[in-house]
Amino acid sequence: MSEFDRNDVDRRSDAGLPRGVRTASEWAWRLLVIVALAGVVVYLVVVFQDVVVPLLVALLVCALVQPSVGALTRRRWPKWLAIVVCLLALAVIVGALVLLVVWQVRAGIPQLQREGEAAYDRAREVLRQPPFGVSDRDLANYLKDLTAFLQKDASSILGGALKVGAATGHVLTGALIALFATIFMLIDGVGIWRWIVRLFPKAAHPGLSAAGTAGWTTLTSFVRVQIVVALVNGVGIGLVAFFLGLPLAVPIAVIVLIASFIPVIGAIVSGIVAVAIALVFGGPVQAIIMLAGVLGVHLLEAHVLQPLLVGGAVKVHPLAVVVGVAAGTGLAGVPGALFAVPFLAVANSMITAMLHSHDRAAPVDEHGHTETAPHHESDVTKPPPGIQEPEG
Repeated sequence: MSEFDRNDVDRRSDAGLPRGVRTASEWAWRLLVIVALAGVVVYLVVVFQDVVVPLLVALLVCALVQPSVGALTRRRWPKWLAIVVCLLALAVIVGALVLLVVWQVRAGIPQLQREGEAAYDRAREVLRQPPFGVSDRDLANYLKDLTAFLQKDASSILGGALKVGAATGHVLTGALIALFATIFMLIDGVGIWRWIVRLFPKAAHPGLSAAGTAGWTTLTSFVRVQIVVALVNGVGIGLVAFFLGLPLAVPIAVIVLIASFIPVIGAIVSGIVAVAIALVFGGPVQAIIMLAGVLGVHLLEAHVLQPLLVGGAVKVHPLAVVVGVAAGTGLAGVPGALFAVPFLAVANSMITAMLHSHDRAAPVDEHGHTETAPHHESDVTKPPPGIQEPEG
């Protein structure tokens, strides 16, 4: 049977079907293919997360550092020197935060011991009162049972410690992968971009070029905004803890700063930690004041910082943020929660740019003919803004 005969049979077989059924069936099988492809991608990401997560971290670090590298190279710095200086500056900042936290904790150990003993005495006094009615003998028995339980399950605890050691090895390996990936992205981002574009048909190159430009712009905007938001959250809540006289004001600020990079979940967890510390070392009144401070800082973030700083660069609905963070957490834990929002923002901007790339008028050459494709590969493999051409 010829191709024409088969097409004629297909048309006659579909003639008796309502148009809505045909349309629904065509949409259904295409959606099934898309869902199957997405499922395969998610499965591969979860399986190879020891490699994928460091690469994503490297991409975020590159988006953070590259504007500074570009500013230095425009001032005629050698590119390698600009990369080294920017990465060292970032390492110094992170190391200074860690040293500050360690120094604050060590300096506050005597006060922590006094505050801890006072908090234990207050808790014991509360447990003596109704409706608990726990006597000192009962409390001593509970503590004895807890000690016996820990001694009985020492092997399980040791096994958990070994797992922690293995996880530490994975973290170190991932850190090395992220470091090398960041360096290569900063050095030869254009080459990586061109290689990715070459994997697709030539007809898709203009759309991919527009999508890459939009995605890179969105990612750099997201990283900058998250840094500013994290700094405001950390400084604001740290100041509240400082004025309340809590012994861990600086560690609280650093915890809030780090947790702010995980939308929704980070704010909830860091707020609970801050309020719990205020309750243990201050009391109910300080805990209520700390809760009010946490809510005030996050309301400032939601209603002032995000709309003012993000603007139209990161267009993700709050419901999509909540659902994306929840889905990312369920699929990959903390890394999934960390990368869910930037992934949604970048994917949204890339898809939108790709769909609208065909709406642009085609260029006309010197002979008056409409160009249907770029003349040279570099026209369609142009890197996104912020990624510079390699020198030489």
